[in-house]
Amino acid sequence: APRSPPYPAVVECGFYPDELCSALFEGKGAALQIARFCKNPHSSQILAHLRTPGNCSRISRELRFITRPLSAEEGNFSLAYIITIHKELAMFVQLLRAIYVPQNVYCIHVDEKAPKKYKTVVQTLVDCFENIFISSKRARVAYTGFTKLQADIHCMKDLVHSKFQWNYVINLCGQDFPIKTNKEIIHYIRSKWNDKNITPGVMQPPNTKSKTSESHPESTPEGNICISPNKRFKDKPPHNLTIYFGSAYYVLTRKFVEFVLTDTRAKDMLRWSKDIQSPERHYWVTLNRLRDAPGATPDAGWEGNVRAVKWRHEEGSVHDGCKGRYDHESCVYGPGDLPWIIRSPSLFANTFDSTDPLVVTCLERRHRLRAVRQAEAPVEPHWRFPRDSHFNGRRSR
Repeated sequence: APRSPPYPAVVECGFYPDELCSALFEGKGAALQIARFCKNPHSSQILAHLRTPGNCSRISRELRFITRPLSAEEGNFSLAYIITIHKELAMFVQLLRAIYVPQNVYCIHVDEKAPKKYKTVVQTLVDCFENIFISSKRARVAYTGFTKLQADIHCMKDLVHSKFQWNYVINLCGQDFPIKTNKEIIHYIRSKWNDKNITPGVMQPPNTKSKTSESHPESTPEGNICISPNKRFKDKPPHNLTIYFGSAYYVLTRKFVEFVLTDTRAKDMLRWSKDIQSPERHYWVTLNRLRDAPGATPDAGWEGNVRAVKWRHEEGSVHDGCKGRYDHESCVYGPGDLPWIIRSPSLFANTFDSTDPLVVTCLERRHRLRAVRQAEAPVEPHWRFPRDSHFNGRRSR
């Protein structure tokens, strides 16, 4: 006798994904169970639009990029973005179209070790927009290594020498996603940090001092081979700089970026940082505490709502635990984290991946809906995501 198929039930996903996303944002327990079977159907569709290069108007329209400023205020305030990527191609497209507006400028650093096909698809997309470009120099980025800092510096040089006039620069990676709209980001910068840099951090805690007092080998991108340092203990910081410890993420004024690229202390600090662990967590905050640096905040601490991250050691105090999984001590978000994310005052959240693409899909649809509702200019129909479609998810073993 033929075997009956296992799990014959059809999961009722309702109007997918918006109805399910709304329930997830509200933290409804049943929605979490349903979400396990209602996987995101359109990541392959995103990439399908990029398989045929050349027709840029079609790519821009079908990928739903916003191609005019949504208000006069936004049109007169340009942000620069540095985005470092190496994987998760569809998620990168979702991130880029969420933050894209024509008055901003975007430098994409594609990891040198990314596959050739990946680089080709990114180039196809970038070629369709005058204000998006790939960095002229590319590094093979190693986790906690100097190359992460170097990637940002490469883009900063390109941005300063570009024809675009921009007010602030924000750095992102491919596993970030915005919580706030472009208008909300501008309002936050102007109201709280006008002409100031945001580099959350404090004077170096004792438990991080070995990261800067000792030389650290850098793991090569190819594997676990390490380059041996010349000496174990480092020289003291140049110019007797006080070392601070903080976030790798920032919001920086253009004048501060020009200072970073030209000031002797900044250049010497960059050279000194080559063999310390996670130098990006020391470099920006240390320079921004110099009282004569443009836009400096010498007395600031951890304030500055740049990034919402669930760190493992903050579980129970700052957040209610990771509903996805921890990786490198930070939470890779699951659907159960969505209520916490949207309540955050931060501009962006980290970390996301494609394990559960519904998380980014829900945030993306919410973000676009907010952006078009805030618009003070006419909205093109294709800027909106398609209306709900009824969706059944058939369970399989």
